[in-house]
Amino acid sequence: MSYALKDAKLFGCRQSMDLAKRIATAYGAELGQVNFSTFSDGEFQPSFEESIRGRRIFIIGSTQPSSDNLMEMLLMLDAAKRASARHITAVIPYFGWARQDRKDKPRVPIGAKMIAKVLETAGATRIITMDLHADQIQGFFEKPVDHLFASSLFVPHLKELALEDLTIASPDMGGSKRAYAYAKTLESDVVVCYKQRQKANVISHMELIGDVTGKNVVLVDDMVDTAGTLTKAADVMMERGAKSVRAICTHAILSGKAYERIENSQLEELIVTDSIPLRQESSKIKVLSCAGLFATVMKSVQQNESISDNFIM
Repeated sequence: MSYALKDAKLFGCRQSMDLAKRIATAYGAELGQVNFSTFSDGEFQPSFEESIRGRRIFIIGSTQPSSDNLMEMLLMLDAAKRASARHITAVIPYFGWARQDRKDKPRVPIGAKMIAKVLETAGATRIITMDLHADQIQGFFEKPVDHLFASSLFVPHLKELALEDLTIASPDMGGSKRAYAYAKTLESDVVVCYKQRQKANVISHMELIGDVTGKNVVLVDDMVDTAGTLTKAADVMMERGAKSVRAICTHAILSGKAYERIENSQLEELIVTDSIPLRQESSKIKVLSCAGLFATVMKSVQQNESISDNFIM
């Protein structure tokens, strides 16, 4: 093992500890020791229990709500900065608060921009993340951002399924670019759902643009939250004559009645990554681990090598 590779140290945030262990195993290292002191009111304090002076360190943790997950990442970044780490890379498989990437009405924050600035202020010198909700979030950072795509996991899996009459679908207009990229790689047709919302997470109307008759449809999206859009889209497509409907979503937020909706839906399968730990098991949910992808990119970053070979699209 080269000195450069041994020089890096990996640490995991508590909310992503299982994924951090898998990444460390794929990387060929052990996770460093971090202890947490917790006060009676819920305040917590991380402490690195080994020297990181002059080292490159990777801190692994998704920042999905609650805000404690983000706060934990920030405190660990600050602790690493004050412990004189040489480079501090925040490895954030799921970048939370990313849906607030613009002002969509007056007097609201651009939360994703604020989070980017806070991460840098806390001490992050580099960000590694996957399937941001909006590509422009990369521009919110002054530090380098390695934006990975779960398509490098999903495309090989879809090819293994060898579905005949494959059609890629986007559950909304905003995801059409992603759907077209998958379709180009898989040489398949594309359909798009047009939806109108009453309010966040509540769909009032959905229409389908394209023909799914006799097709095996795969919906693609960056995240699944309440699963209302996916299950509604699956119902519409089956009503329009689809043979089957699957969905691939990078980040399995799965809040509210999501698990119940998925179990009762016409979705044949929901394929996700382990960027966020599942709250419960489901016979319809298949998890593909992103640990190998992150470990490979982290090694390349540590050794100052190109990471472009890790992108399918």
